[in-house]
Amino acid sequence: MKLNNSQIQDLYTFTKNHFVEYYDLQTELVDHLANDIEVMWQKEPKLSFEDAKTKAFKKFGIFGFMEPIEQKQKAMNKRYMRYLWTELKKWFALPQITLTITLFLMFYISFTTSYANYFAVVFYVLIGVWCSVKSYQLNKVFKRRKVKSNKKWILEEMIFKQAGGTMFIFLSQIHPVFSLSEKFSSSTFAIVGFSFLFTFLVLINYISLELLPNKADKLINETYPEFSL
Repeated sequence: MKLNNSQIQDLYTFTKNHFVEYYDLQTELVDHLANDIEVMWQKEPKLSFEDAKTKAFKKFGIFGFMEPIEQKQKAMNKRYMRYLWTELKKWFALPQITLTITLFLMFYISFTTSYANYFAVVFYVLIGVWCSVKSYQLNKVFKRRKVKSNKKWILEEMIFKQAGGTMFIFLSQIHPVFSLSEKFSSSTFAIVGFSFLFTFLVLINYISLELLPNKADKLINETYPEFSL
């Protein structure tokens, strides 16, 4: 005996009521529950749908869907980081590497002057403001997309909301930016390191806040073919 559409929708509601808010994970769990219930009905044809659903859910243990949620989030986080790393590598190969080198040299030359402290603060503020504005804009876009589709996808949320997390990596560097010692400008190693740090953070923030969101539909469709339906 197979589940009907009403029972399938009931399973979707059931997973949602048990704190599974992402449609992609709901679909996986509904498929798992449905298979278990149909197997039970082969052995116990008179078993009610509600009793079979309860038995199928108990197989997930006392923590319910918590473990599948964590596993799915970890898997999607790895996928997101793979996309991020793939885009970052492009900036160290032709033709983008010329822009990367230019960006690095701009920071390096600025930090070799007697105004290194001022340049560091100005660069920090400019990048920080840009990241804040982009994070705010992406959050608004994500809310509109969620209202339009009426569904939440883990990868989509990461692309539009986790992107802002890279800004906090940048903000964590606030102490060295505002406390550069006088010996800084005389240390080639320190200047190179600081220039590379700024270059890396600019690229990471640009990729996560601009490039990946612009490719969101393509990346999401690759992960969830049903997303475009």
